[in-house]
Amino acid sequence: MIPDFKKLTDGLIPVIIQDNKTNVVLMLGYMNEEAFQKTAAEKRVTFYSRSKNRLWTKGEESGNYLEVDQLLLDCDLDTILIKASPKGVVCHTGADTCFCEVNSPNFLYQLEETIRKRKSNPTQDSYISSLFANGLNKIAQKVGEEAVELVIEAKDNNDELFVNEAADLLFHYLILLSAKGFSLDDVIDVLDKRGKK
Repeated sequence: MIPDFKKLTDGLIPVIIQDNKTNVVLMLGYMNEEAFQKTAAEKRVTFYSRSKNRLWTKGEESGNYLEVDQLLLDCDLDTILIKASPKGVVCHTGADTCFCEVNSPNFLYQLEETIRKRKSNPTQDSYISSLFANGLNKIAQKVGEEAVELVIEAKDNNDELFVNEAADLLFHYLILLSAKGFSLDDVIDVLDKRGKK
């Protein structure tokens, strides 16, 4: 199916971009027929920029492209939903989404990105950088320590301490994943495959 670009007088159709993994709504843009065809052909989101009055591929300057995983049309053929994999931040403010979200599932991806930045651009005052500087064995040891502390708190009745230890374990686990060259998506893919068996 093809969108009905003649339905609106300016020939532009709203496009909702949604994260393919987390389902978080990332942004809203507009496409004309040419932008739609380019997006479908290249599997990379291209909008029609109303302010620049031209086609605009998201990420053409920043490198933060939106890779198309799925392209869907609504029942009236006048709205497009694109499920995409973002290659970096989406919003011009530096956020992962143009919509303000509190405690979004995207937070773990934001944390993972912070860890990646501290790994590739270490600073002296960063705890994360210091962990990477100490090496893989120390990071793995820290994950082990946090796991033991979580088990100990699980046997007690202090919910606040238990949740804090769970957060510590998750945080250090993400650092270990990064140290080994893996990401949250790698783990999610394994769990997804197991869930389909």
